[in-house]
Amino acid sequence: MRTLVIVAHPNLETSVINKQWTEELLKYPDKYTVHELHKVYPDGNIDIEKEQKLVESHGNLVFQFPVHWFNCPSLLKKWLDDVLSYGWAYGSAGDKLKDRKVALGVSAGIKKENYSKQGRYRYTLEQMLVSFETTFQYCEANYRSLFAVYGQEDKAGENVPGSESEQTDNELINSAQNYLRFIDNM
Repeated sequence: MRTLVIVAHPNLETSVINKQWTEELLKYPDKYTVHELHKVYPDGNIDIEKEQKLVESHGNLVFQFPVHWFNCPSLLKKWLDDVLSYGWAYGSAGDKLKDRKVALGVSAGIKKENYSKQGRYRYTLEQMLVSFETTFQYCEANYRSLFAVYGQEDKAGENVPGSESEQTDNELINSAQNYLRFIDNM
């Protein structure tokens, strides 16, 4: 079965990393379904039944997003709150994510060394995003970790939305290819 990649970037057109990753994914429609939440739900009104059926019709599930305030964009949080409902994703009859492989693909506008015990933010990116792992474990999914690309922020507050990275074209292409390998090896 194909992998469903739920892309939650509020401004994908001006993105660097997420745009490159999405373009690379779209080259392989037989392997990946790219589902852009902001394109499908610009008003934020999520069709829960449609989303649940979409998840059910795929194998693995990947959530791709830029890190916003050390979390995900608000539309993805709303998607999680609405779609992962009692009786569908969890609860006595909620088994639709059970044993399904789930992972994250994230771009962080902050340097990797700042995401460490000794760094500016004192926690790793994995620690900051542990709520995703916990959510998927609660739903009995098979959480497979995250793939991350870090940015070039020099001072707090200097990260400009949409400019997740200042990487060269070769680095961007390599990150996209590594991202697809990560998904394929979930």
